[in-house]
Amino acid sequence: MDAQGRGRADDIDPADQWVLNPNTGEYELRLTPSAAQSPVPRPRRSASGAAGATRAAGGAGGAVRSRTAPPEREVPGREVPPPRRRRGAPEEPLPGRRGRRPVKKKGKAKKALLWTGGVMAFVVLAAAAGAYFYIRHLNSNIDSVPDDGASTGGFQKDKAINILLIGTDKRTGSGNEGYGDAGSVGHADTTILLHVSKDRTNATALSIPRDLIVDIPDCPTTQEDGSQKVIPGSAGVRFNTSLGQDGRTPSCAMRTVTELTGVKPDNFMVADFNAVKTLTSAVGGVEVCLAKDIDDPDSHLKLAAGTHNIEGEQALAFVRTRHSVGFGGDLSRIELQQQFLSALMRKLKSNDTLTSPTKMVKLAEAGTEALTVDSALDSIGKLKDLGLELGKLNVKNLTFTTVPVIDNPAEKVKATVVVNETSAPQVFDMIKNDVSFTEVKQQKKKEAAAVAARLKGTKADASEVRVQILNGGAAAGSAQAQLLYLQNDEGVSKSENAGNAPKTLSKTTLEYAPDQADQARRLADIMGLSGSAMKPGESVTNAQGLPTMTLTLGKDFKGAGVKLNSSSAATPEGVQKSTADKVECAK
Repeated sequence: MDAQGRGRADDIDPADQWVLNPNTGEYELRLTPSAAQSPVPRPRRSASGAAGATRAAGGAGGAVRSRTAPPEREVPGREVPPPRRRRGAPEEPLPGRRGRRPVKKKGKAKKALLWTGGVMAFVVLAAAAGAYFYIRHLNSNIDSVPDDGASTGGFQKDKAINILLIGTDKRTGSGNEGYGDAGSVGHADTTILLHVSKDRTNATALSIPRDLIVDIPDCPTTQEDGSQKVIPGSAGVRFNTSLGQDGRTPSCAMRTVTELTGVKPDNFMVADFNAVKTLTSAVGGVEVCLAKDIDDPDSHLKLAAGTHNIEGEQALAFVRTRHSVGFGGDLSRIELQQQFLSALMRKLKSNDTLTSPTKMVKLAEAGTEALTVDSALDSIGKLKDLGLELGKLNVKNLTFTTVPVIDNPAEKVKATVVVNETSAPQVFDMIKNDVSFTEVKQQKKKEAAAVAARLKGTKADASEVRVQILNGGAAAGSAQAQLLYLQNDEGVSKSENAGNAPKTLSKTTLEYAPDQADQARRLADIMGLSGSAMKPGESVTNAQGLPTMTLTLGKDFKGAGVKLNSSSAATPEGVQKSTADKVECAK
């Protein structure tokens, strides 16, 4: 039972005399009732609000036992003082007024932390939003047109890359009205097939002369309204008519390049006059060298001999000039353009550009505004991925060359050129087979040492070499021709023709078991195989049940008795070439 249920007042526990005053939040002493008093204790104060609160507290079923303040024992005739207010505690409110709950003040450090966190969150969100809208802005800059099925469908990170770069002479954009042919639909004025090796160690930039006589195939073309139209081909015409003329789009230039070289491009990029001006300005100009003074009224280039940093209109004039360099024709201009692109590549790869946010932003703006790309490169993300692949190149292994040509024998006045059938096919094959025009270290030091070790050691006699020959991509009849050469000229009598390989290889390989290493070294010596062409593995069993090595002739096989070099090939005699790391002065 509680205190009010007991029969005698003197049985009340003193601790039960302390009750909570809801108005003050403090425990107060309830006086012991006398016989004449009501069972409900009188309030200590006469204010009605306090009395009502005290009655509510005392009559709600008994007082609450205090655990914080021990009760004082009652002394007759002595007034019990009110509870003491703790130092620093808020003053007790007047009777009848509801006390205000004290508010805790946050520390200055906590406030600073919250403020800093809020500011940082805002900055991060603002930066993310800004980046999002800037990417949207860059995407909106990009113009793309369909490839009409002329490409491979887009470059892949694990394969060699072939990009067709086209500079058109169409006079689009502000500031280009003074260059003549204002109403021209444009041509493929400057065209380069850029091949990047599968391992990204080297690249070849093959220039295609605009006056080269080619056959343009029929070109299925997407019209502006989305409909399809086949533009008829033309035989024996200038290459530059593969774009613009008769409504031809970049996809038609792409088909023409495939017809000419046998290489199917993955993507294309078309640059107008503004591209040269804006890109060079974005990087702060490129350095070029002249071996003589040039004053060309046609291109508006006027420069003294020596080294110059050029950008904008002056850079455009530089790549357009031809009458004042070399023999004054398009082939001389191509060499000048290759020197300019080499300088641009060096500037793009320099720390001065790569570590400058301002230049990188300007490059992004200039590139997306001045280029037209195929539909597989129609976003900044896709262009970024391509840029990352191209960025792996070392400029010393980027070779510039030109399709080998001769003057057109059908012309009395030499105005056009035709393919040099003696050397051009080999150049095209080197690109198709991913063969570098420069010597390239394709492996790390440890890997290179292991590969080189395969060629070191004793060599078996040619009569002891047992090998089967497969054709894995070489010309038809190559396996039999090599078999006859090995048997008749090198004394490798234990050899046989095993027909076609199950898959095509770009490079010739020799697979052998560990106990056949001495035989493999002898055959490698005979054929000029590198260590990377030798594949330690397993032997196979020939028709007599004897273990034999397997020689698979790849696309790089050039004929019976011709020694191979899997890392690079000799450039055909007479083919012009230069590398992007060297500064050359235009003559």
